Amino acid sequence: MTEELYFRQLLAGEEVARINPAAGQMRNFMYLVGDPGSRQAMIVDPAWDVRSLIDVAREDGYEVVGALVTHYHPDHVGGSLFGLKVEGLKEMLEEISVPIYVNKHEADGLKKVTSVSDGDLRKVDDGDTTRLGEVEIRFLHTPGHTPGSQCFLIGNRLVAGDTLFVQGCGRVDLPGGDPEAMYHTLTGKLAKLPADTVLYPGHHYGPSPTSTIGDELRHNHYLKVRSLDDWRRIMGAW
Repeated sequence: MTEELYFRQLLAGEEVARINPAAGQMRNFMYLVGDPGSRQAMIVDPAWDVRSLIDVAREDGYEVVGALVTHYHPDHVGGSLFGLKVEGLKEMLEEISVPIYVNKHEADGLKKVTSVSDGDLRKVDDGDTTRLGEVEIRFLHTPGHTPGSQCFLIGNRLVAGDTLFVQGCGRVDLPGGDPEAMYHTLTGKLAKLPADTVLYPGHHYGPSPTSTIGDELRHNHYLKVRSLDDWRRIMGAW
């Protein structure tokens, strides 16, 4: 946290959802992003233990006024995951009535997975922004893992969901996955961000909870693939 930005990275199974063994296995990161001036915050990908996420924000002196969705998979937004019921957006709306920011290509899928209504959603597109007081949040459409996957650029911080991990990237073999779109997202968009951009992934799958785009360009082989043909060969090996 800084004077200009309230920012918390919370790991399922440790900081929240401590008694849920599935949450601990999935290793989801959730985030609180807020403006110290207005004391308002949003939750990125509220799932597994939404009451605790709201409570953490309140204990820090922040009111949750919205949710930011990276993509519609149940481990990030709630729903049914391999027969397991995961808390998420639906349970959050039972606690607090707030808008849900989702990429326009992901809205229908999100409604099917979570049963939230169209009126709950704020559909955004690539390059759109929203503000929390003095804090600007920029939406980056980053398809590949799902058609409407999006990342959030907040100053020099990139909250990347399941698009880019520390020394990895999201799967493209699940329904809605698109290997070619992921290639263009990674090499044509995220790899071109400033080297000092700090990466905050959607899961703790790498050697550290955060990284930078510069470090990922040096160590993440998914960002170093030279051509789409090479990429297709790599993805075919999955």
